[in-house]
Amino acid sequence: MLKLVSSRVAGKNTKACITPAFLALLLSLYASLPGAAEILEGHVVAVHDGDTVTLLIAGNQQVKIRLAQVDAPETSGQAFGQRSQQSLSDIVFNKNVRVEKDTIDKYGRTVGTIFVDGLDANREQVKRGMAWAYRKYLHDQSLLEVEDEARRAKIGLWSDPNPMPPWEYRHGGKNGSVTNQVAQKAEPISTPVNSSCGSKRYCKEMTSCEEARFYLTQCGLSHLDKDSDSIPCEKLCGHGR
Repeated sequence: MLKLVSSRVAGKNTKACITPAFLALLLSLYASLPGAAEILEGHVVAVHDGDTVTLLIAGNQQVKIRLAQVDAPETSGQAFGQRSQQSLSDIVFNKNVRVEKDTIDKYGRTVGTIFVDGLDANREQVKRGMAWAYRKYLHDQSLLEVEDEARRAKIGLWSDPNPMPPWEYRHGGKNGSVTNQVAQKAEPISTPVNSSCGSKRYCKEMTSCEEARFYLTQCGLSHLDKDSDSIPCEKLCGHGR
């Protein structure tokens, strides 16, 4: 809080005058400090998918917001894409929100965290099993714990025995090579018939990529994913060098 500064001049108490220009300078200096997030406030007028909305701010200006640190299933064909969009809509659509800006991405979207009535919408999407913690851009590691809780509870996209991360889906799910597309179509065929977790613990014991995915996502064998990209046993799943 800014306070008036008292001083004694010629035996009299005086108060320093803070002009609007000086106040603007102080605010500008504060905004430039490390960790001082830029804040946007407005009304959500559109929800495009599970991690992107349009915000109407002062001056009737529209700003597209991409939720930071999370990645939701694609609405164009990926499982749970539509449900993720509906979930985010339930949280923020037609509501006044506050956005803590992180950066501007290569598509010109403002990347940030959306708060509505004190609720962190980004974290809530992960908590509901409607988005993944986005490993590539993650700086709050606690989101991995939230994701893990949703996975263990098998809620949202985690009810699928073989959920595919959106970044992997974008890489090969729609526009990948013919080999990738054939492999994806074949995945349900080799999904483990016995859905219970057995005694297997290591990649060398897995008979297929689908089985490795099952043990990673449903049995909690996180060590199968050594580089935390949600792809287990990468040599078995065709991503090894």
